[in-house]
Amino acid sequence: MAYYRLPEKELRAYCEAVMGKYGFNEKQSRDIADILLTADLQGLESHGVQRLIRYHRGVKSGVIRPDAVPEVVHETPLSVVLDAHSAMGQIAAVDAMERAIAKAKQYGFGAAVVRTSNHFGVGGYYAMMAEREDMLGMCFTNTQAICVPTFGREGMLGTNPIAFAMPADPIPMLYDVATTVVPRGKLEVYAKQGKPMPLGWAVDENGKDTSDAKRVIDNINAKAGGGILPLGGSSPATGSHKGYGLALIVEILSSIIAGGATSNHVSKNGLGDTSQSFFALDYGMFGDKAAMRESLSTLLQELRDSAKAEGRTRIYTSGEMEVDSRNEKLKNGIPVNDSTLAELRTVGGELGLDFDAMVSVKAAE
Repeated sequence: MAYYRLPEKELRAYCEAVMGKYGFNEKQSRDIADILLTADLQGLESHGVQRLIRYHRGVKSGVIRPDAVPEVVHETPLSVVLDAHSAMGQIAAVDAMERAIAKAKQYGFGAAVVRTSNHFGVGGYYAMMAEREDMLGMCFTNTQAICVPTFGREGMLGTNPIAFAMPADPIPMLYDVATTVVPRGKLEVYAKQGKPMPLGWAVDENGKDTSDAKRVIDNINAKAGGGILPLGGSSPATGSHKGYGLALIVEILSSIIAGGATSNHVSKNGLGDTSQSFFALDYGMFGDKAAMRESLSTLLQELRDSAKAEGRTRIYTSGEMEVDSRNEKLKNGIPVNDSTLAELRTVGGELGLDFDAMVSVKAAE
């Protein structure tokens, strides 16, 4: 499968134009495009513009409602519950984290939970919204049930990622991972490429290890069994129960406290119904913020400087690879495979946008 490089600014403008065609206003279109491009810049191809075709289909089918307005259904000084009414996930998520941050600025802590929403892109984006306000940020979401519990052969939980961010120097601490071995988007990338995925990522409808990404995705879509394994794989000997437990904790912190559909009931009514939670903490409530930031910065540098394994020259801290990736892609362009490129053209064609007139495409070296 061939890859191409697309200029970040041109691709960003194209995504904003696509969102405008759906009826999103200027700020909403800018936010959605920024979240998509943030994923690609960080090297998270699974959550970048390759997701655009999924959103396009969601709008066409009614799973995503561009005209939906998130509604406050319960609020306290420290918390708020939003019903997204099947809005675009990014719109509801930005709204929720902005509300959590505003509460944290006033009271030291703010929390927002969202129900009946949609896929919101890369979770770390929202944790970093709090980090940019000199706060600690956390974000959780459930998803369609594609995670097979330890000893199971049916998806019952989502990829249920955890995102955490805190200010540090010279770069912030950013941790953003699925509680499955890989997210669904990674399987989609392998399926598009027609490549076998590594064994230990997923199981087929019989609960057997498989390298066939398309088979797993088809089974998930048909609810025929199988799915992605939790962190730790298929056995407690390698820590499967830990990933399974973390996925369950995220489920509690999203759907359960938001009063939404649990992962095993997501997407059963033809509408967006995922749940998310967002937390902002002004860590100055515990003491000297500058001292805490310095302490974390020192720890991260000590980790980077610690003894390297044989043949290794660098130890990364959470968020460091993403910064390196962003700098490289801003310079050289966003890598997009030919399958995703065709999808981008298809979306534009159906919306009356000429992709090739808006975005330069060059073969990746």
